[in-house]
Amino acid sequence: MKERDLYKFDGSWPKENEMTDQRGIAVSQSTFAALMRKVYTWMALALVITGFTAYGVAHSPALMAMIFGNQILFWGLIIAELALVFIVSGMINRLSLATATLLFILYSIINGATLSMIFVAFSTAVIAKTFFITAGMFAAMSVFGYVTKRDLSGIGRILFMALIGIIIATIVNLFVKSSGFDLIISYLGVAIFVGLTAWDTQKIKQMLLMADGMDESVQKIALMGALSLYLDFINLFLYLLRIFGNRD
Repeated sequence: MKERDLYKFDGSWPKENEMTDQRGIAVSQSTFAALMRKVYTWMALALVITGFTAYGVAHSPALMAMIFGNQILFWGLIIAELALVFIVSGMINRLSLATATLLFILYSIINGATLSMIFVAFSTAVIAKTFFITAGMFAAMSVFGYVTKRDLSGIGRILFMALIGIIIATIVNLFVKSSGFDLIISYLGVAIFVGLTAWDTQKIKQMLLMADGMDESVQKIALMGALSLYLDFINLFLYLLRIFGNRD
């Protein structure tokens, strides 16, 4: 707290309740900082779990054969991933923090298992290079979303609509099988998730700034923020991987 904040404009000292308000602001800022750390800690842990799971499955011929040699199991895992995201997002208020956290961990494990194929499709050098580029882009846009004074909500709505469009285009390209169209989709995907990273960061910041404590409901908001940023990072990584993989 700066000294000048303790003075009123007429130079007199604040009253007792005004001092309490100042301390309340300090406490609120401390709570906000702790919650933001939780967001990025949960996100980082989920990425680590996904990475180790993907690497472990990719280097286990038995697991690779079981997952990718059985279409029912593979699509079952995909459906389970989607179900977990919808459950955590849609039922967060009815779930305990412990349950929501366990479901997030389970999702990151299943996601790692299905992403293990990238170690077969791409070289380790390309994967490592793409990961560090993704980390740099993600960090830059997350910082931008955190510090910018511009309201990104309008841009966020446009990006969400564009995301729906790119999902439809991806499904269409499964039948068209155009490599050129796939590359265009990849570049658009990068642009969309770069923007969504900034938007989600600003949205998380605004929601946590209104928190007045560290109760379970507030921590669940932080957990949902971690899930959103985790999904932004993973999707940004995959689209960049398709770009750099095609180049190499």
